[in-house]
Amino acid sequence: MPATNRVYRLAHRPEGTPTHDAFERSEESVPDPGPGEALVRTLYLSVDPYMRDRMRAGESYAEPWDVGDALRGAVVGEVVESNGAGFEVGDVVTGELEWADYATAPGTELTQVDPDVAPLSTRLGVLGMPGLTAYFGTREVAQPSAGDTFVVTGAAGAVGSVAGQLAKLQGAHVVGFTGSDEKVAFVEDELGFDVGINYETTGDYRTALDEAAPGGVDAYFDNVGGEITDAVFTRLNVDASVAVCGQISMYNDEEPPAGPRKLGQLIQTRATVEGFLVRDFEPRFEQAAKQLGRWVGAGDIDYRETITEGLENAPDAFLGLFEGENIGKQLVRVAERETGQ
Repeated sequence: MPATNRVYRLAHRPEGTPTHDAFERSEESVPDPGPGEALVRTLYLSVDPYMRDRMRAGESYAEPWDVGDALRGAVVGEVVESNGAGFEVGDVVTGELEWADYATAPGTELTQVDPDVAPLSTRLGVLGMPGLTAYFGTREVAQPSAGDTFVVTGAAGAVGSVAGQLAKLQGAHVVGFTGSDEKVAFVEDELGFDVGINYETTGDYRTALDEAAPGGVDAYFDNVGGEITDAVFTRLNVDASVAVCGQISMYNDEEPPAGPRKLGQLIQTRATVEGFLVRDFEPRFEQAAKQLGRWVGAGDIDYRETITEGLENAPDAFLGLFEGENIGKQLVRVAERETGQ
């Protein structure tokens, strides 16, 4: 075990789009696990758009970090020491841990995973929180039926890519908004979406929707918000359903943009708009993860990962989310398993 542990902390609260100076990397001692805790060596670290809200002082569904706090995210790691935490050395676990080479956590906050079932990285993507978010947001909130038109934004991302495939499994006509021609090809050719729309080169979102979904929109899975959502709202059918999962287009705004007011559209369409947090479905996580695993194993759900090498590059991986650099789940590979992977 090395003598020092690299840890990333919040250097200051960024205004607008974060830059590298918001991240401070320190060299610290490897922590000792307290009673009931395990010391975990980070193998993979997840970086996610919601973390931007945790850098603010204002209210959010995720508790904000204080300046000087260690940044935290979902981790797959290997137990290297257990102090009555209920794990053996070498066990692979997941949990929310620090952006660090090593971190401690109570055993009650860690979940053991079988490294032989699927690649470990999938526990932070298609078989982890993003996959579960897509599962419950699609099947429980948006609820597309066979023959419906289902629109998803952030379609090539970790959540949107799975949500669109789940809607296809339900028999829906799937339209995905994404940010490059490469991503359009990914969602159409690899994931089986009916239509991909490159929002960067599409000048008129309403016209693009008319062409991709001439019968209107029955279900909408929103990861982005902003002008695309304004356009989708004008194309909602009667009794349409909207699942609001994220608003990444506005995460770096210091003040919410006024934008067009589209709530009046809901009077005409009688559409249902529901925001959701995946943690609300926690009692059913295990059941949903098993089903996702069966679909992945059968080839019914495909996935892609964008992996950045090295903890020292975690800020780059995070900042790249807001530039659309990732396809699928964005991960940071910090280390390899000592016991083999």
